[in-house]
Amino acid sequence: MIYSVLRWITGIALHWFYGDIRVVGNERIPARGPLLIAVNHQNALVDSLIVGWIVPRRVAMTAKATLTDNFLIALLFRMLHVVPLRRVSDEVRKSNGTPLDPSRNREAFREITSLLAKGGAVLIFPEGKSHNEFGLEPLKTGLARLALQSRDESAIKGIRVLPIGLVFEDKGAPGTIVGARIGEPIEMDAWPGTDHTDLTEEIADRLRAVSEEAGLPPKEHSAPPEDSLRERLIAFAAWWGRLTHELPVRIARNMAVARSTNADEPAMLTILFGIGLVLCTYFVQLIIVGALGHSVLIGFVYLLGLLAGAYWAAFERHPRRY
Repeated sequence: MIYSVLRWITGIALHWFYGDIRVVGNERIPARGPLLIAVNHQNALVDSLIVGWIVPRRVAMTAKATLTDNFLIALLFRMLHVVPLRRVSDEVRKSNGTPLDPSRNREAFREITSLLAKGGAVLIFPEGKSHNEFGLEPLKTGLARLALQSRDESAIKGIRVLPIGLVFEDKGAPGTIVGARIGEPIEMDAWPGTDHTDLTEEIADRLRAVSEEAGLPPKEHSAPPEDSLRERLIAFAAWWGRLTHELPVRIARNMAVARSTNADEPAMLTILFGIGLVLCTYFVQLIIVGALGHSVLIGFVYLLGLLAGAYWAAFERHPRRY
Protein backbone atom coordinates (compact mmCIF):
# COMPACT_ATOMS: atom_id res chain seq x y z
CA MET A 1 0.00 0.00 0.00
CA ILE A 2 2.75 2.46 0.98
CA TYR A 3 4.73 1.55 -2.15
CA SER A 4 1.71 2.10 -4.42
CA VAL A 5 0.95 5.50 -2.90
CA LEU A 6 4.58 6.63 -3.14
CA ARG A 7 4.79 5.38 -6.73
CA TRP A 8 1.71 7.42 -7.65
CA ILE A 9 3.15 10.52 -5.97
CA THR A 10 6.52 9.93 -7.63
CA GLY A 11 4.99 9.75 -11.11
CA ILE A 12 3.29 13.09 -10.63
CA ALA A 13 6.35 14.68 -9.04
CA LEU A 14 8.66 13.53 -11.85
CA HIS A 15 6.37 15.22 -14.35
CA TRP A 16 6.50 18.43 -12.34
CA PHE A 17 10.15 18.65 -13.36
CA TYR A 18 10.50 16.79 -16.66
CA GLY A 19 8.40 17.52 -19.72
CA ASP A 20 7.86 13.87 -20.54
CA ILE A 21 9.15 10.38 -19.79
CA ARG A 22 9.07 8.43 -23.05
CA VAL A 23 9.08 4.67 -22.62
CA VAL A 24 9.96 2.23 -25.41
CA GLY A 25 9.68 -1.54 -25.11
CA ASN A 26 7.60 -1.77 -21.94
CA GLU A 27 6.04 -4.98 -23.32
CA ARG A 28 9.41 -6.63 -22.54
CA ILE A 29 8.96 -6.14 -18.79
CA PRO A 30 8.05 -9.55 -17.29
CA ALA A 31 4.82 -9.34 -15.35
CA ARG A 32 5.97 -11.96 -12.84
CA GLY A 33 8.92 -14.11 -11.90
CA PRO A 34 12.36 -13.38 -10.43
CA LEU A 35 13.82 -10.30 -12.09
CA LEU A 36 17.10 -8.40 -11.82
CA ILE A 37 16.80 -4.96 -13.39
CA ALA A 38 20.09 -3.49 -14.67
CA VAL A 39 20.02 0.29 -15.22
CA ASN A 40 22.65 2.85 -16.21
CA HIS A 41 23.16 5.45 -13.49
CA GLN A 42 23.45 9.12 -14.46
CA ASN A 43 20.99 10.93 -12.23
CA ALA A 44 21.46 9.71 -8.64
CA LEU A 45 18.24 8.87 -6.77
CA VAL A 46 16.04 10.12 -9.64
CA ASP A 47 17.06 7.04 -11.68
CA SER A 48 15.45 4.79 -9.05
CA LEU A 49 12.29 6.89 -9.03
CA ILE A 50 11.97 6.72 -12.82
CA VAL A 51 12.41 2.94 -12.88
CA GLY A 52 9.92 2.54 -10.04
CA TRP A 53 7.46 4.60 -12.05
CA ILE A 54 7.80 2.84 -15.42
CA VAL A 55 7.93 -0.76 -14.13
CA PRO A 56 4.33 -1.80 -13.34
CA ARG A 57 5.22 -4.18 -10.51
CA ARG A 58 6.80 -3.71 -7.12
CA VAL A 59 10.55 -3.18 -7.40
CA ALA A 60 12.97 -3.56 -4.51
CA MET A 61 15.70 -0.93 -4.79
CA THR A 62 19.36 -1.08 -3.88
CA ALA A 63 21.26 1.93 -2.55
CA LYS A 64 24.62 2.75 -1.04
CA ALA A 65 24.80 1.72 2.61
CA THR A 66 26.16 5.09 3.77
CA LEU A 67 22.67 6.54 3.40
CA THR A 68 21.50 4.38 6.29
CA ASP A 69 23.71 6.36 8.66
CA ASN A 70 20.66 8.61 8.89
CA PHE A 71 18.08 6.94 11.15
CA LEU A 72 15.06 8.28 9.25
CA ILE A 73 16.46 7.17 5.89
CA ALA A 74 17.28 3.77 7.37
CA LEU A 75 13.68 3.46 8.59
CA LEU A 76 12.32 4.51 5.19
CA PHE A 77 14.59 2.00 3.47
CA ARG A 78 13.22 -0.76 5.70
CA MET A 79 9.62 0.25 4.95
CA LEU A 80 10.22 0.32 1.19
CA HIS A 81 12.46 -2.76 1.19
CA VAL A 82 15.54 -0.91 -0.06
CA VAL A 83 18.63 -3.15 0.20
CA PRO A 84 21.80 -1.24 1.27
CA LEU A 85 25.02 -2.22 -0.51
CA ARG A 86 28.47 -1.38 0.82
CA ARG A 87 30.45 0.08 -2.07
CA VAL A 88 34.21 -0.35 -2.38
CA SER A 89 34.77 3.41 -2.71
CA ASP A 90 32.87 4.13 0.51
CA GLU A 91 34.57 1.31 2.40
CA VAL A 92 38.05 2.46 1.33
CA ARG A 93 37.39 5.92 2.76
CA LYS A 94 36.23 4.42 6.06
CA SER A 95 38.87 1.71 6.38
CA ASN A 96 41.99 3.89 6.81
CA GLY A 97 44.16 1.24 5.21
CA THR A 98 42.48 -1.77 6.80
CA PRO A 99 41.88 -4.58 4.26
CA LEU A 100 38.31 -4.62 2.97
CA ASP A 101 35.96 -7.30 4.21
CA PRO A 102 35.17 -9.50 1.17
CA SER A 103 31.94 -10.63 2.82
CA ARG A 104 30.68 -7.09 3.48
CA ASN A 105 27.62 -7.53 1.21
CA ARG A 106 26.85 -11.13 2.17
CA GLU A 107 23.67 -10.23 4.05
CA ALA A 108 22.54 -7.91 1.24
CA PHE A 109 23.08 -10.66 -1.35
CA ARG A 110 21.19 -13.11 0.87
CA GLU A 111 18.27 -10.67 1.10
CA ILE A 112 18.22 -10.14 -2.67
CA THR A 113 18.36 -13.89 -3.26
CA SER A 114 15.43 -14.34 -0.90
CA LEU A 115 13.43 -11.77 -2.86
CA LEU A 116 14.24 -13.52 -6.13
CA ALA A 117 13.20 -16.87 -4.67
CA LYS A 118 9.79 -15.31 -3.96
CA GLY A 119 9.50 -14.08 -7.55
CA GLY A 120 10.45 -10.48 -6.74
CA ALA A 121 12.07 -7.78 -8.84
CA VAL A 122 15.27 -6.05 -7.72
CA LEU A 123 16.86 -2.93 -9.23
CA ILE A 124 20.67 -2.80 -9.37
CA PHE A 125 22.95 -0.16 -10.89
CA PRO A 126 25.85 -2.26 -12.19
CA GLU A 127 28.11 0.75 -12.78
CA GLY A 128 28.22 1.09 -8.99
CA LYS A 129 28.00 4.88 -8.96
CA SER A 130 26.11 7.82 -10.39
CA HIS A 131 28.10 9.87 -12.89
CA ASN A 132 27.91 12.64 -15.49
CA GLU A 133 29.67 10.84 -18.34
CA PHE A 134 27.81 10.34 -21.62
CA GLY A 135 28.68 6.68 -22.04
CA LEU A 136 28.34 3.64 -19.85
CA GLU A 137 31.02 3.31 -17.19
CA PRO A 138 32.71 -0.11 -16.74
CA LEU A 139 30.33 -2.45 -14.94
CA LYS A 140 31.06 -4.07 -11.61
CA THR A 141 30.71 -7.85 -11.51
CA GLY A 142 28.28 -7.97 -8.58
CA LEU A 143 25.12 -8.23 -10.67
CA ALA A 144 26.48 -11.09 -12.77
CA ARG A 145 27.78 -12.92 -9.71
CA LEU A 146 24.41 -12.52 -8.02
CA ALA A 147 22.50 -13.82 -11.05
CA LEU A 148 24.78 -16.86 -11.39
CA GLN A 149 24.82 -17.66 -7.68
CA SER A 150 21.05 -17.39 -7.45
CA ARG A 151 20.68 -19.76 -10.39
CA ASP A 152 23.42 -22.25 -9.57
CA GLU A 153 23.74 -22.25 -5.78
CA SER A 154 20.20 -21.32 -4.74
CA ALA A 155 18.55 -23.22 -7.63
CA ILE A 156 16.16 -20.37 -8.45
CA LYS A 157 14.46 -20.98 -11.78
CA GLY A 158 13.26 -18.39 -14.27
CA ILE A 159 15.63 -15.54 -13.35
CA ARG A 160 15.83 -12.79 -15.95
CA VAL A 161 18.23 -9.88 -16.18
CA LEU A 162 16.38 -6.92 -17.74
CA PRO A 163 18.42 -3.99 -19.12
CA ILE A 164 16.79 -0.56 -18.93
CA GLY A 165 18.56 2.41 -20.46
CA LEU A 166 17.82 5.94 -19.27
CA VAL A 167 18.69 8.86 -21.55
CA PHE A 168 18.27 12.50 -20.47
CA GLU A 169 17.93 15.43 -22.81
CA ASP A 170 19.32 17.58 -19.97
CA LYS A 171 18.89 15.98 -16.56
CA GLY A 172 19.27 19.27 -14.68
CA ALA A 173 16.90 21.40 -16.80
CA PRO A 174 13.16 21.65 -16.05
CA GLY A 175 10.78 20.71 -18.85
CA THR A 176 13.25 18.48 -20.70
CA ILE A 177 12.72 14.91 -21.89
CA VAL A 178 13.67 11.58 -20.35
CA GLY A 179 13.89 8.47 -22.48
CA ALA A 180 13.57 4.97 -21.04
CA ARG A 181 14.27 2.01 -23.30
CA ILE A 182 13.70 -1.56 -22.15
CA GLY A 183 16.03 -4.10 -23.76
CA GLU A 184 15.81 -7.83 -24.34
CA PRO A 185 16.09 -9.71 -21.03
CA ILE A 186 18.76 -12.33 -20.46
CA GLU A 187 17.16 -15.66 -19.60
CA MET A 188 19.44 -17.12 -16.95
CA ASP A 189 18.01 -20.63 -17.40
CA ALA A 190 19.30 -20.55 -20.98
CA TRP A 191 22.60 -18.76 -20.24
CA PRO A 192 25.27 -21.35 -21.04
CA GLY A 193 28.21 -20.22 -18.94
CA THR A 194 29.20 -19.89 -15.32
CA ASP A 195 31.82 -17.16 -15.82
CA HIS A 196 30.69 -13.86 -14.31
CA THR A 197 33.01 -11.94 -16.66
CA ASP A 198 31.20 -13.14 -19.78
CA LEU A 199 27.81 -12.37 -18.26
CA THR A 200 28.97 -8.91 -17.19
CA GLU A 201 30.08 -8.18 -20.76
CA GLU A 202 26.72 -9.33 -22.11
CA ILE A 203 24.85 -7.12 -19.63
CA ALA A 204 27.06 -4.18 -20.62
CA ASP A 205 26.42 -4.76 -24.34
CA ARG A 206 22.65 -4.91 -23.86
CA LEU A 207 22.63 -1.93 -21.52
CA ARG A 208 24.75 0.13 -23.90
CA ALA A 209 22.38 -0.70 -26.75
CA VAL A 210 19.41 0.85 -24.91
CA SER A 211 21.24 3.85 -23.46
CA GLU A 212 24.15 5.68 -25.09
CA GLU A 213 23.74 4.04 -28.50
CA ALA A 214 19.96 4.50 -28.63
CA GLY A 215 19.42 8.18 -27.83
CA LEU A 216 16.10 9.78 -26.91
CA PRO A 217 12.98 8.03 -28.17
CA PRO A 218 10.97 10.06 -30.70
CA LYS A 219 7.84 11.85 -29.62
CA GLU A 220 4.71 9.76 -29.88
CA HIS A 221 2.04 11.06 -32.24
CA SER A 222 -1.44 10.31 -31.03
CA ALA A 223 -4.82 11.24 -32.36
CA PRO A 224 -6.28 14.41 -30.85
CA PRO A 225 -8.71 13.68 -28.01
CA GLU A 226 -12.35 13.41 -28.86
CA ASP A 227 -14.68 16.17 -27.83
CA SER A 228 -16.46 13.99 -25.29
CA LEU A 229 -17.72 14.54 -21.77
CA ARG A 230 -14.77 12.53 -20.42
CA GLU A 231 -12.24 14.73 -22.23
CA ARG A 232 -13.96 17.87 -21.00
CA LEU A 233 -13.83 16.60 -17.43
CA ILE A 234 -10.14 15.77 -17.87
CA ALA A 235 -9.47 19.25 -19.25
CA PHE A 236 -11.29 20.82 -16.30
CA ALA A 237 -9.41 18.65 -13.80
CA ALA A 238 -6.10 19.58 -15.45
CA TRP A 239 -7.01 23.30 -15.33
CA TRP A 240 -7.91 22.97 -11.66
CA GLY A 241 -4.68 21.12 -10.99
CA ARG A 242 -2.58 23.81 -12.65
CA LEU A 243 -4.44 26.50 -10.73
CA THR A 244 -3.82 24.85 -7.35
CA HIS A 245 -0.32 23.45 -7.96
CA GLU A 246 1.52 25.69 -10.41
CA LEU A 247 2.69 28.26 -7.86
CA PRO A 248 4.18 25.86 -5.26
CA VAL A 249 5.76 23.74 -8.00
CA ARG A 250 7.27 26.82 -9.67
CA ILE A 251 8.65 27.98 -6.33
CA ALA A 252 10.06 24.48 -5.73
CA ARG A 253 11.76 24.49 -9.14
CA ASN A 254 13.32 27.90 -8.53
CA MET A 255 14.51 26.86 -5.07
CA ALA A 256 15.95 23.63 -6.45
CA VAL A 257 17.85 25.29 -9.29
CA ALA A 258 19.18 28.00 -6.97
CA ARG A 259 20.39 25.52 -4.33
CA SER A 260 21.83 22.89 -6.69
CA THR A 261 25.58 22.50 -6.90
CA ASN A 262 25.62 19.88 -9.67
CA ALA A 263 23.37 18.50 -12.41
CA ASP A 264 22.16 15.59 -10.25
CA GLU A 265 20.34 17.81 -7.78
CA PRO A 266 17.70 19.99 -9.54
CA ALA A 267 15.20 17.21 -10.31
CA MET A 268 15.53 15.52 -6.93
CA LEU A 269 15.32 18.79 -5.01
CA THR A 270 12.32 19.91 -7.07
CA ILE A 271 10.53 16.70 -6.11
CA LEU A 272 11.39 17.07 -2.42
CA PHE A 273 10.63 20.80 -2.21
CA GLY A 274 7.56 20.40 -4.41
CA ILE A 275 5.99 17.67 -2.29
CA GLY A 276 6.65 19.68 0.86
CA LEU A 277 5.22 22.93 -0.51
CA VAL A 278 2.22 21.24 -2.09
CA LEU A 279 1.37 19.48 1.18
CA CYS A 280 1.60 22.85 2.96
CA THR A 281 -0.82 24.42 0.47
CA TYR A 282 -3.16 21.42 0.89
CA PHE A 283 -3.12 21.94 4.65
CA VAL A 284 -3.95 25.66 4.33
CA GLN A 285 -6.71 25.06 1.77
CA LEU A 286 -8.31 22.30 3.82
CA ILE A 287 -8.35 24.51 6.91
CA ILE A 288 -10.10 27.25 4.92
CA VAL A 289 -12.58 24.84 3.33
CA GLY A 290 -13.25 23.22 6.70
CA ALA A 291 -13.88 26.58 8.32
CA LEU A 292 -16.25 27.66 5.55
CA GLY A 293 -18.04 24.35 5.04
CA HIS A 294 -18.17 23.05 8.62
CA SER A 295 -18.09 19.50 7.22
CA VAL A 296 -15.52 16.75 7.18
CA LEU A 297 -17.19 15.29 4.08
CA ILE A 298 -16.78 18.56 2.17
CA GLY A 299 -13.12 18.67 3.18
CA PHE A 300 -12.62 15.08 2.02
CA VAL A 301 -14.27 15.75 -1.35
CA TYR A 302 -12.13 18.87 -1.75
CA LEU A 303 -8.99 16.83 -1.03
CA LEU A 304 -9.98 14.29 -3.70
CA GLY A 305 -10.40 17.19 -6.09
CA LEU A 306 -6.88 18.41 -5.31
CA LEU A 307 -5.42 14.94 -5.91
CA ALA A 308 -7.32 14.50 -9.18
CA GLY A 309 -6.15 17.94 -10.30
CA ALA A 310 -2.53 17.09 -9.47
CA TYR A 311 -2.75 13.91 -11.53
CA TRP A 312 -4.33 15.38 -14.64
CA ALA A 313 -2.23 18.54 -14.58
CA ALA A 314 0.78 16.24 -14.89
CA PHE A 315 -0.61 13.79 -17.44
CA GLU A 316 -3.27 15.55 -19.52
CA ARG A 317 -0.95 16.14 -22.49
CA HIS A 318 0.78 12.76 -22.43
CA PRO A 319 -0.32 10.43 -25.21
CA ARG A 320 -0.44 7.28 -23.08
CA ARG A 321 -2.59 8.90 -20.39
CA TYR A 322 -0.67 7.11 -17.65
